[in-house]
Amino acid sequence: MNTRQPQSLIAYMPILVPALLLTVFFVMPFGTMIVTSFYENRSIGAAETAFTLANYQRLLSPFFLWLVTASFGLAFGVAAISILIAFPFSYLLVNAPRSTQVGWLIFMLSVLSLSESIIGFAWSTLLSRTAGISNFFVLIGLVDKPASYAPGLGALLTGVVYTAVPYAVLVLYPILSRVDPHIEEAARTLGLSPLKTFLRVILPMHRNAIVTTFLMLLVFTLGTYLMPQILGRPQHWTLSVAISDQALVQSNIPFAAALAVFLVVVTLVIVLAVIQFGRKEQAI
Repeated sequence: MNTRQPQSLIAYMPILVPALLLTVFFVMPFGTMIVTSFYENRSIGAAETAFTLANYQRLLSPFFLWLVTASFGLAFGVAAISILIAFPFSYLLVNAPRSTQVGWLIFMLSVLSLSESIIGFAWSTLLSRTAGISNFFVLIGLVDKPASYAPGLGALLTGVVYTAVPYAVLVLYPILSRVDPHIEEAARTLGLSPLKTFLRVILPMHRNAIVTTFLMLLVFTLGTYLMPQILGRPQHWTLSVAISDQALVQSNIPFAAALAVFLVVVTLVIVLAVIQFGRKEQAI
């Protein structure tokens, strides 16, 4: 005979409250966005509720295929450069004195505390012709006259990488700090130099962590909004900027919704890949 008393509703509150918040702030808005993406844009600011696939068919046009390619190209470039900087830096930081580690981690957190607009305009000033770094290059004789490096693809990559590297370091640092120091000692005992130990032992050990961090940075870059507008040109705009442009400037809400659905689906696929690689990392 089952003598357990039925639990009250309060016992389920730790589950019900997050589920309710998820439904209200994600499921319902995302569902509305999906429905809107099938509307037909009639005129400026107006949409017909008739079902149509025209908005998704437009995603296959040459212009928006180029936009998607440019967005993912920027995301892959930022993720690759950030990993190349963050992984060796995190490895060196783990092996540095404790005071040095604390100082650098505080600096990383300070960078993350700054808004994207402040960082973007700071880099815009630094790369400008009148008050930028090109004046220093003239002073030391590297160039003949000052030049402006922003807006441009190089300026955009620099700004986004600057904001992405601290995230990568804060993800990789705790993983690398758990490495058993006896592994490196054994590798060096076998005759490997510190560089070869890093390339042949440390890197292969953390390939899943590197892939997970890489995918996380992809999501981060695909969602960047202000940097492409401050440091880039229109041809460097990401999908996030294109969504805002279609909704606020072009007043094409259905197509903006279709772009948003596409971006959310891509992001969810990447997040699922991150979770999968994270499980593999825990299993090792």
